[in-house]
Amino acid sequence: MIRRHSSLTFNSPSQPVTLHLNFRYDAAAHWIFESLAYFIGFRIYLQLRNRSGDVVTTEQRWLVVAAAIAGAALGSKVLNWFVDPSLFLRNWNNPYFLMSGKTVVGGLIGGLSAVEWAKRRIGVKQRTGDLFAIPLCAGIAVGRIGCFLAGLEDDTYGVTTNLPWGVDFGDGVARHPAQIYEVVWLGLIALWLRHLSRKPHRQGDLFKTFMVAYFAFRLSVEFLKPGNAIAGLTAIQWACAAMLIYYARDLPYLICARKVEKND
Repeated sequence: MIRRHSSLTFNSPSQPVTLHLNFRYDAAAHWIFESLAYFIGFRIYLQLRNRSGDVVTTEQRWLVVAAAIAGAALGSKVLNWFVDPSLFLRNWNNPYFLMSGKTVVGGLIGGLSAVEWAKRRIGVKQRTGDLFAIPLCAGIAVGRIGCFLAGLEDDTYGVTTNLPWGVDFGDGVARHPAQIYEVVWLGLIALWLRHLSRKPHRQGDLFKTFMVAYFAFRLSVEFLKPGNAIAGLTAIQWACAAMLIYYARDLPYLICARKVEKND
């Protein structure tokens, strides 16, 4: 591991940034920021819930949260298996391979699927995602800072570029800082969601707006990342395209931010 004090440069393509904590050991910046992502996202969620209340009971909410966590954990792994199909075919029976790596897109899809299943099981008809929208923006953004500091090890960097803000992750090649693009985009989404939350809106539209904005971004930014295309798109892009189709009927309301008095 490489210690970094006053600067964040990458001296080696194989070693991520490590933060010196002045304790007995150093910690990988990626691990620190990933942990902060969960902590910050959850704290924002609790703050929003305490401030605005909830559309379901406390028991129902925690069942929904549990389903979201379990579904996200599974979905993030499953989609990651198909990011490199040839690698998956060579290692489909390797437990270490199956448990390593994850993708945010798969986590969102898995979490959404699990929540919808759980809501049907417990008879919840209300839209429950709005409280998750801004916390997800914050959590993913903080996590992406860790991905950026992990350098080439994380596989979230962009392709080579001659643009002045290209980043050399230690191998002498300037690349698109795709992780930073995502941080900026998530910040803009969070600001827009905060604006929408103060206006009349349909129950569930904050979460849908987040999902549409995030999947549209990932569909686009993946063109700036190296990847294994399947019929022209990567597995992550196909997943994003499928989710945009899933939300297609809501796009007129989300884009125009129409005032709607009744829920779906």
